[in-house]
Amino acid sequence: MDKKYLPVVYLTKKVSFSAAHRLHSSKLDENANRTIFGKCNNPNGHGHNYRVEVTLKGPVDAETGMLINLTLLKKIIGQVIDTLDHKFIDRDVPYFSDYGKVSTVENIAVYLYDYIKENLPRDILYSVIVHETDDNVVEYRGEKNH
Repeated sequence: MDKKYLPVVYLTKKVSFSAAHRLHSSKLDENANRTIFGKCNNPNGHGHNYRVEVTLKGPVDAETGMLINLTLLKKIIGQVIDTLDHKFIDRDVPYFSDYGKVSTVENIAVYLYDYIKENLPRDILYSVIVHETDDNVVEYRGEKNH
């Protein structure tokens, strides 16, 4: 294979997890929380069966023929999914409980992206897509508003 030409591919790994959460912001009063988040502000929370798609982008390695070893990718994704699976996100996940982050699907996507990016051996993470329901889907590609 010509080492000057390395094809760039997109590789997607799909996983799922189940978790409960409550949409509630400590920056808002009780009335504002009820108004903004409606039934999702239930003090006892509610649950979802989340589906996650992690997409990597990069050149195919000339020696291995892979973008990444899938066993390694599965391990990295599994580690972060284990922090969420069958948990009450707002209470059990320090990213949300310790920093007052609202457990929206948007913030869950950012949490997953940041963890996966930090643990990959090189900069190949393209996006994380989180399906909270069939109708609510968020894609995050690491962009931040500075």
